[in-house]
Amino acid sequence: MSYQIKEVFYSLQGEGVHTGRPAIFCRFSQCNLWTGREQDRNNAICSFCDTDFVGTDGQNGGRFEDAQALTRHLLSFWPTSSPQHPFVVLTGGEPLLQVDQALINEMHQHQVEIAIETNGTKLPPDGIDWICVSPKAGAPWILTEGDELKLVYPQVDLLPNKIPLTGFKHFYLQPMDGDQQSKNLQSAIKFCLQHPEWKLSLQTHKIMNID
Repeated sequence: MSYQIKEVFYSLQGEGVHTGRPAIFCRFSQCNLWTGREQDRNNAICSFCDTDFVGTDGQNGGRFEDAQALTRHLLSFWPTSSPQHPFVVLTGGEPLLQVDQALINEMHQHQVEIAIETNGTKLPPDGIDWICVSPKAGAPWILTEGDELKLVYPQVDLLPNKIPLTGFKHFYLQPMDGDQQSKNLQSAIKFCLQHPEWKLSLQTHKIMNID
């Protein structure tokens, strides 16, 4: 299988449990909840997406003919002097439209620790080390087990007090970005204080002005 990659970069994880951790980010092209075109945003299931995942023209992006080629490309961004195993975050768009067993197996052959950020509408191949699910209102939620549930807040038809606290180890609220971000932040803080089983996730990479 070939893979269409929007961009690859080495940075710090900005959200959730692994905030601050160095990682190689691999952003897959395509999503099943929005085309990525602004003219389609208002009719998209996920109309608040803040990510460019269209095409393969981002930094270090491209088309890779097989799992070996993509894994080799990803590993070139990990510091060669590091004793730590490479940590790669597969994101999108929706990575599970493309991520397959061959890619997971190949990355594990090189001792890569694999994390994925998904909207939960597809089941993953076996062997992913860390699964973060960020469900979207109006979309089928199929992947109901993982390590981290990250709910963009608020979504009128997907509120945290309606979500069973099972299937995941960590539960995060992330204030929705946009012109209501400040209001959403205060509302998320209030909810977490009232429901301490939920934690607050901030997009710290935007605060630090890094990728």
